[in-house]
Amino acid sequence: MTSTLNVPTHQPRIRMDKVSPEVYEAMMALSIASAKDVEPSLAELIKIRASQLNHCAFCLDMHTHDARKQGETEQRIYLLNAWAEAGDIYTEREKAALALTEEATVLSAGEHVSDATYARAAAEFTERELGQIIGMILTINAWNRIAVTTRNAPPRRA
Repeated sequence: MTSTLNVPTHQPRIRMDKVSPEVYEAMMALSIASAKDVEPSLAELIKIRASQLNHCAFCLDMHTHDARKQGETEQRIYLLNAWAEAGDIYTEREKAALALTEEATVLSAGEHVSDATYARAAAEFTERELGQIIGMILTINAWNRIAVTTRNAPPRRA
């Protein structure tokens, strides 16, 4: 019996920075713009959580590495997949951003960003911060889709 699973071969397909430099540069500009006025530690949590949901190994590797450089603890990185059950490990601001990240990332038939989740985030962040966080969520989701589609794998780390 053959498996019906679509298991990737992990062979890279294309390099977006080489074949579509305009798209790559626009994505870089969007990344820089969306990071303004967002705490770097919160930004990394958002990027890691979206990348977990999107099964993007390249971005998970990059952003967990970046989070550690920002001083993020191993415990908080390891528990991020279960942030809602992790008690007071994350602040209310972080929880609001993570809830928004999850709902904005997993958009499928009949699902959307709920009013309750949006209100929770709006209560924790200024409108400017909220706009930046929404921009960051959409940017990391785009990066995840690029990396997954092109099979951009993380480098081996010693």
